[in-house]
Amino acid sequence: MLGAFSACVVLAPAHSFACATCYGANIDSPMADGMNWGIFTLLGIIGTVLATFLTFLIYIIRKSEAMNAAAEASAKSPQV
Repeated sequence: MLGAFSACVVLAPAHSFACATCYGANIDSPMADGMNWGIFTLLGIIGTVLATFLTFLIYIIRKSEAMNAAAEASAKSPQV
């Protein structure tokens, strides 16, 4: 499977690697600028979502550790 993919990449014509916007176009064109801003916007959104998810996971882990510590402390204390 990997060999077939590698063969396709090696044997593919060079002009098939660029999209219609990038191939042979002026890099300073408004269309290229718009595409770059679109890419940066999507990267910003993805980064924000991933950072929020990571923050939530850290919150859950800390909350779980605090609850476990409280349960152990209450189990060790003498019950009257």
